[in-house]
Amino acid sequence: MGDHDQGHALAGQLLDHRQHLVDQLRVERRGDLVAQQHLGRHGQGAGDGHAKALGLVSVQAGKGVFVQEPTRAEVAGAFAWPFAAQVSAADTFQLRFALEGFACGLAAGVMTAEVLDILEDNVEQMRRELRAGDFEQANRLDFEFHQRILAASGNQAMFALVTSGAEIFLESQKLPFIRPERAQETWQEHRKILKALARHAAGPAQKAMQQHIRSAALRTGIAFITLG
Repeated sequence: MGDHDQGHALAGQLLDHRQHLVDQLRVERRGDLVAQQHLGRHGQGAGDGHAKALGLVSVQAGKGVFVQEPTRAEVAGAFAWPFAAQVSAADTFQLRFALEGFACGLAAGVMTAEVLDILEDNVEQMRRELRAGDFEQANRLDFEFHQRILAASGNQAMFALVTSGAEIFLESQKLPFIRPERAQETWQEHRKILKALARHAAGPAQKAMQQHIRSAALRTGIAFITLG
């Protein structure tokens, strides 16, 4: 009986959505099981997004869904950080802690009702996507939430820095979603940030953002040094 018949998929193999992404995704390499995600309860669309967010599959337009070749880190049971040659994940979170925390404090002082409405809609939509198990959409909303706050701070230098390294920052925001059982924590932390922004409370807003970024890193198993 071949690998396909047993419900296993080899790296590089074209997947059948119904069997491999709705029932379960198993990725095998040289006979070793390196990843397994049970996605049946979330349905096909959520399965695609979840598997993509975890780096288990790639979706190629007009071709289909293919199993990704596992990296050494994935085989060892750790998360994959594709920018290791440029900057570590820990350094990225540490930069975000300092930069986004300060930007959030600035934004609180100049926050408009229009931007608050947009952020409120974002937080509510994230809640719905998380309940539906669509982690790809939740990740997109997470990135937009942080970008909106950076833009609202009025500091163009900080906003330009994040925009120029958008791929790295976006990747760091994907990492906490590898723990789907704790994904709701992201939404709860965003609500806390939003409440501080709505009160125009700079100190609490900065603290809430910093706590959020630190907690997001810890959900991924990453710790970094902070002052104070």
